[in-house]
Amino acid sequence: MHQKLKEFSELCEAIKSCNTCKLNAIPLCGEGNLNARIMLITQSPGEKENLSHRMFVGPSGRVLDRLLRQAGMSRKEIYMTNIVKCHLPHNRKPKENEIEACSRWLEKEMELIKPEILVPLGFFAARYLFKKYDVKLPKNEEFYKIYGKLVWTGEVKIYPLQHPATLLYNPQLEGEMVRNYEKLSVLKQECKWRVVCPMTRYHREGKLDRKWIELYCKGDWESCKRYQAEEAGIPHPDNMLPDGTIDETLGYKFTTSDT
Repeated sequence: MHQKLKEFSELCEAIKSCNTCKLNAIPLCGEGNLNARIMLITQSPGEKENLSHRMFVGPSGRVLDRLLRQAGMSRKEIYMTNIVKCHLPHNRKPKENEIEACSRWLEKEMELIKPEILVPLGFFAARYLFKKYDVKLPKNEEFYKIYGKLVWTGEVKIYPLQHPATLLYNPQLEGEMVRNYEKLSVLKQECKWRVVCPMTRYHREGKLDRKWIELYCKGDWESCKRYQAEEAGIPHPDNMLPDGTIDETLGYKFTTSDT
């Protein structure tokens, strides 16, 4: 941990001394748990963040803290950062060349933290990650549909969320955003049944695609039909997939418990 903290301090110093994009502001380094499973990635620092040199200290920060609290989480469990490290004049949208110039720092943060789940907050952060990992982007008018949906890219999981500031302008989205943010408490840890679940054995034997493990066993296990059946004590066959479908190629064994 000491070595990681040293590397992080060195990275932050490098970020603060960057002047590549000519925004004429002091770049803001990310902050949080250096061993976090979840990394929140947002667009850029706001005016208050620029003045305090801290992440999410303005009105949107208060909304974020409330959403995390309602999800049973805290900032101590996550790592937070921006794509563009400098405050954008008049809170304007980032330009493509600014994102391109600054994203190299995000890449270095990801290499250091090694998060399992990337959580982009808002349009620009989500679009950047979808492009980076070659995930098909929906049309702009349908972009909202990606929020609250876990995606496995083949390398990492992405869980897009609305930016907390959304509630400052659209309070009617409160219910939807609370539900989406609550899923973070599920994603912060693996399913408790993973070690003894037949899915783990099938994957180890090369019979099951890794996506099932990532999306359910190490992802949204709360939505797994196997997990739900296990918790309810309902008998279910070993070859029932996490989405409830039956895979005949896995063979058939009927058990009352994965244990």
